[in-house]
Amino acid sequence: MTVRNIFDFLNELYPINTACDFDNPGILVGDCEQKVSKALVSLDCTLHTIEVAKNNGCELIITHHPVIFHPLKNLLKGSVAYELASNNIAVISMHTNLDVGDGGVNDSLAKTLKLQNIKTIVCDDGYVLKGGDVENTNANNFADYLKEILGGRIKFVDAKKPIAKVLLCGGSGGDYLYEAKKHNFDALVTADIKHNFFLEAKDLGVSLFDAGHFNTEDVVIEPLKDLLQNKFPKISFLSDHTTFIEYK
Repeated sequence: MTVRNIFDFLNELYPINTACDFDNPGILVGDCEQKVSKALVSLDCTLHTIEVAKNNGCELIITHHPVIFHPLKNLLKGSVAYELASNNIAVISMHTNLDVGDGGVNDSLAKTLKLQNIKTIVCDDGYVLKGGDVENTNANNFADYLKEILGGRIKFVDAKKPIAKVLLCGGSGGDYLYEAKKHNFDALVTADIKHNFFLEAKDLGVSLFDAGHFNTEDVVIEPLKDLLQNKFPKISFLSDHTTFIEYK
C-alpha cells in the first residue's frame, strides 16, 4: 500500500472539497507513491511527533491539523517540514473535512460525551455540527462531567437554566453560539472562545463551555486509527496523544 492509497480511502470518506475555503488538507509532504508499512496518527505533526514516527519506523504521519497551513518562506534544518522531508516521512492532513464528516471530529466528540439522539446541524455558513441530549443537569455539574471525560480545564458561563440539549463543535467554534440559540440548544461545547462570546452567551440564555482545542479534537484519533487499521490490515497504525499544554 502507498501514501496515495491511504489518501484515496480517506478522501472518499472525508472529501477535501468539503473543507473550508481557508483550509489546506491533503498529502502535504512526501512521495505519493511511497510504500507504507507503518503509520502514525496524531492531532498535530510536531518535532516530537516526527521522533515518535522515526523511532517506530513509520513512513507516514496522518494528522488532523495541516502540517503546512500558510505558504512556507523557507525550509530550514530543524523545522518540521525540513525534518519530514529529510527523513522521508510523508504527511496526510485531514482538517475541517474531518471535522464535519460522518465519524469525524464532531461525531467522535458526541460519542465520547455519550450524547443521546445525536443529530446533525447544518449552520448558516454550511459548516456541520453535532448536537444531542444529556440527562437534565446544570452548568456546574456539566462542567465537572466535561473535565472528567475530556481532561484539561473547563471555562464556562452559566446561563442559569437546566441543560438537556447540547451543541458541539470540536476546536474553535465560539461564533456558533448563535446557532445554539437558533436551534434551541441549552449549551454549546467548543474551544478557543473569545471574551465577547462569553458575555453574549449569558444574555442569550445559552450556557457556554470552553473545553480546550486539543481536548475536544483529540477524541477523533483513536476512531480514525481503528478505521484505517480495519481497512489496511497489513499496515501497522500507531497513535500519539502527546500535548505540551499544561494546566494548574
